Amino acid sequence: MDGTSFVEHRSAGVRPLESLPACPVETCVQLMGNKWRPLIIRDLLTGPKRFGELQRSVDGVSQKVLTQNLRDMEDSGLVLRRVYPEVPPHVEYALTELGESLGPVIATMRAWGTRYQELARELDA
Repeated sequence: MDGTSFVEHRSAGVRPLESLPACPVETCVQLMGNKWRPLIIRDLLTGPKRFGELQRSVDGVSQKVLTQNLRDMEDSGLVLRRVYPEVPPHVEYALTELGESLGPVIATMRAWGTRYQELARELDA
């Protein structure tokens, strides 16, 4: 693919301020706040993915739940959808610049989770 013949779907921007919680931490939790979204972001940080790739990499997520999360993340301005005019349709999902800015958050979660697993291993030993 040459990367030039697709239609890109992205939200007009972020959610309106009045729809967000007053607390910034709660805002972040609301946007990333289920068990699937951080995993979707983790996988999209490495580059665009097709729906099937995401479904395989986010172990245990159903098609319906993945679709809903991607739509919500698109509405929030975190994810964009690229539709290539092919038969069958080729659709890719990618992080927007705003979505990519969550990379350090995911990296911190990875580091914390790694440390927690190390502590658990020490207790098992």
